[in-house]
Amino acid sequence: MKREIKTTNDGSKTLYINDLNENYHSHHGALQEAEHVFIKNGLNLINDYEINILELGFGTGLNVLVTINEYLKTDKNHIINYFTLEKYPINESEMNDLAYFELFDNPEFKNIYQKIHQAEWEKPTEIVKGFHLKKIKCDFFDLKNIDLPKINLVYFDCFGARVQPDLWEKPLFEMVSDKMAVNGLLTTYSSKGSVRRILQELDFSVEKKQGPPGKREMINAVKK
Repeated sequence: MKREIKTTNDGSKTLYINDLNENYHSHHGALQEAEHVFIKNGLNLINDYEINILELGFGTGLNVLVTINEYLKTDKNHIINYFTLEKYPINESEMNDLAYFELFDNPEFKNIYQKIHQAEWEKPTEIVKGFHLKKIKCDFFDLKNIDLPKINLVYFDCFGARVQPDLWEKPLFEMVSDKMAVNGLLTTYSSKGSVRRILQELDFSVEKKQGPPGKREMINAVKK
């Protein structure tokens, strides 16, 4: 798929897929969206000592970076194990052009950003002390065959239903649910009624939350 770099309204960059007419992030602001959906309404709501995160999918690596940024603000007296799935990884040129480390004041972030992208696939890598990343190159529907610890937090960040409707239907959500711990949280930028109903059928408690800039609502869902 042919991809090009675009700048979103908050100054952060994203990738645009010509064939799908789809951005990897909201054009209103890639960084704002990631921090609002996955940090404010995700990571910051989890209080466990050891947090197992599952991301669908890795994409540009921005969600990993904002998660590390938030993790480094804490006393780091806990552990994060971050598992992320991706079928079509970005290339080195795209990584360099996106340059997400420039969005953060921490001078270590250039090295952290490179370490995230250079981490070997299928192999756990400690990016910073206590933060372990495992990138898994696969189709999302291979999730059922992947051995994971019980997941406390899911970043459901698939492409929109307009271009990939099968990713927003019951079979994939069922696979995700099977990997989650009781009281685990799934957070997503979507607020589709069909998604809410599917999650409720799978015994999630679903809550509509204020969406990121440019989007009225989003979903948080807790596995009962």
